[in-house]
Amino acid sequence: MKITKFLGLSFLLFAFAATSFPEGVHAEDPAAVLDFYGREVQAGTPYLIQDLSYEPGDNTTNYVVGATINPICNSDVVLSYENGGLPVTFSPVTESTDGVIREGTLITVSFDADTCKMAGVTPMWKIGFNSTGTGYIVTTGGVDQLNQFMITKDKIDGSFYQLYYCPKSDPKSDPFCESSCVPVGATNDKYLAPKAAVVVDVRFKPELNIYGDKMVSEW
Repeated sequence: MKITKFLGLSFLLFAFAATSFPEGVHAEDPAAVLDFYGREVQAGTPYLIQDLSYEPGDNTTNYVVGATINPICNSDVVLSYENGGLPVTFSPVTESTDGVIREGTLITVSFDADTCKMAGVTPMWKIGFNSTGTGYIVTTGGVDQLNQFMITKDKIDGSFYQLYYCPKSDPKSDPFCESSCVPVGATNDKYLAPKAAVVVDVRFKPELNIYGDKMVSEW
C-alpha cells in the first residue's frame, strides 16, 4: 500500500514539474530577425536589403541589394544605388510554425522578381564562379535546400545584421561535403561574395506597406 501511494505521489510531482516549468523542457526559439521598423521579419514577405557603406572621406552611401540583370536571367547579386534594388524573400529550411525568420537559422534567399524563360533559371541565391576574375560570388539559379544562408546580428552595431553562406553539397554526388558558414561581404566591384574583403552590414525594409502599396523611401 505504501509503495502504491509513493508511486502515485511521485507521478503527481513529475506532472506538476513538467507543467509548471516548461522552460526546462522546451528550448527557447532563437531571437527573431527584426526589420527596419523593429517588426519581425516574415517568411515569404518581400524585403529590400539595405547596406550602409562607409566610403573614403567618412561619407556614407546607402546601397541596396540588386541584380546585374532584371528580369532574373543568370543574374549576379550586387550592391546598387537605392533605385536599383530588388526585393527578396526568405524561406526557412526547417519548416517554421510561426513564419518568423530567426537569427542563426538556415534559410534560402530568392529575388521577388520575374525570370527569363531559360532552363535552369531561378531567382534563388547560390554561390557560383565568376569567370571574369571576380572569383566565387553570390548569383542566381539556386536549388531549394542546397543553397543555404543565415542571418546573424552584427556584433558591433546591434541594429544591423550580417549575411552568411552555409555550404551544403548535393546528397546525390557528395552527401558528406559540408563546412562552416562564412560571412558574405562585397568585392570592390560591389558583387556580393563569400569571405569578401568589405564587410556588409544590412537591414531589411518591407517593400510593401500595410495597405499593399510600395513603401516610399526613407533612407
